[in-house]
Amino acid sequence: MIDDKPLMQSMMGERIWQIMQVDQEEFKRETKAYFALGYPGWTVKRVKYPIVYLQDDRNT
Repeated sequence: MIDDKPLMQSMMGERIWQIMQVDQEEFKRETKAYFALGYPGWTVKRVKYPIVYLQDDRNT
């Protein structure tokens, strides 16, 4: 939990995880873009393979 909000757990494809080994900044951009399309209003808070933790910011 962050700020008393539970985090949702999600996953993403191996293509993005492979970028993490090569370019951390590109990995961050790709991860944010991926979840912006699939979960508008949710913010990536933490990443630990294979889980991505998202916070619901739609009503804040």
